[in-house]
Amino acid sequence: MEEGENCTAVTEFMLLGFSDHPELRIFLFLIFLVIYAITVLGNLGIIILIKLSHRLQTPMYFFLSHMSFVDFCYSTIIVPKMLVNIIVDEQVISFLGCTVQFYLFCTCVITEIILLAVMAYDRFVAICNPLLYITAMSRKLCIQLVCGSYICGTVCSLIHTCLALKISSYRSNIINHFFCDLPPLLSLSCSDVSINELMLFTVASFNEISTIIIILTSYIFILVTILRMQSSEGRRKAFSTCASHLTAIVVFHSTILFIYCRPGSDNTLDSDKVATVFYTVLIPMLNPLIYSLRNKDVKDALRKMIGSEMVFPCTKLGGRRGD
Repeated sequence: MEEGENCTAVTEFMLLGFSDHPELRIFLFLIFLVIYAITVLGNLGIIILIKLSHRLQTPMYFFLSHMSFVDFCYSTIIVPKMLVNIIVDEQVISFLGCTVQFYLFCTCVITEIILLAVMAYDRFVAICNPLLYITAMSRKLCIQLVCGSYICGTVCSLIHTCLALKISSYRSNIINHFFCDLPPLLSLSCSDVSINELMLFTVASFNEISTIIIILTSYIFILVTILRMQSSEGRRKAFSTCASHLTAIVVFHSTILFIYCRPGSDNTLDSDKVATVFYTVLIPMLNPLIYSLRNKDVKDALRKMIGSEMVFPCTKLGGRRGD
């Protein structure tokens, strides 16, 4: 703590958000509202479609449904409060609300990081060992992998939250961010937060390095297998699918690395705020498009469901005419 600082315990925080651009308030509100609406419809739509379609009852779509659920959750944790803060003058969040928001957000993000690796491994087994796929990716193993992802996310988030609760006083209650993330909170602390920063760097780096190794290893074997395919059409479709998945992975992981896997003294909060928009707002909206709507099985299942909804009402109407 520097001499002359006024450090006090806080009961609420003020989120600056995008208040440095007041002339863009209405524009930002409408843009983020549309993005959030697409995110909710896209991810919940994918979950419902996978649940109702018999042809999508495979490990890949089981993991995808949980990915969509996590995307929906952490987008909902962040965006509604952000929308309110854009249009109101008092951009306040209680200390408890801030703590809960960070805990839930952190849990969802770490869970998604691990799910991305799980999905890469699933694709490796499906493409490189197709005859053993059903046996290797049993229902029991799939449930264990998903539960493990949630447990890891919960434990890591609990560690960061408990350490953050030990901070007794802050030099200010104004957070230069649009939600309660850990780096901007640590920058306001009057206490020694070296342990917090070390744990943030260590946990984030371990999760990133371990999952990236799994993803890269899986995709290296996948690409080798694709190159050995005899059909040029099959290679083209497989390359297209891999490119889509890798695009989402690169954007998500590069943002996480940029924000969390650096020493705290090097953090630039304004640049972090912009980068965070990508994985808290845009990625949850894009994932249904990247992972699903480019997929032939999902498209066929959606057409079949829409076709059934159109046929059954006509049948009922026809029955009434005949009565």
